[in-house]
Amino acid sequence: MINDIGQIAMLSILSHLIFIALAWWALQAIRLEKLLKSGHVFQARLLYIILAIIMGSSVSNFFLDYLQWSQQLPLIMQTIQLVNI
Repeated sequence: MINDIGQIAMLSILSHLIFIALAWWALQAIRLEKLLKSGHVFQARLLYIILAIIMGSSVSNFFLDYLQWSQQLPLIMQTIQLVNI
């Protein structure tokens, strides 16, 4: 049980980091500089980081939820069989 929790934690950390990195990479294709004031480089970089974290975490949470739900699907069949008995 504890080993499973450690594996889930490691998978969650890796998933978040990977999807945040992918979101950062994807944000590089957007020219947000045109929307921002000139000379505010630090704020622009911080905005990119925050957006990457928000987007990456959201996608990672969806991925992890989907993985968890797909692992729980066999339990539906067990529950249905117990109810029918």
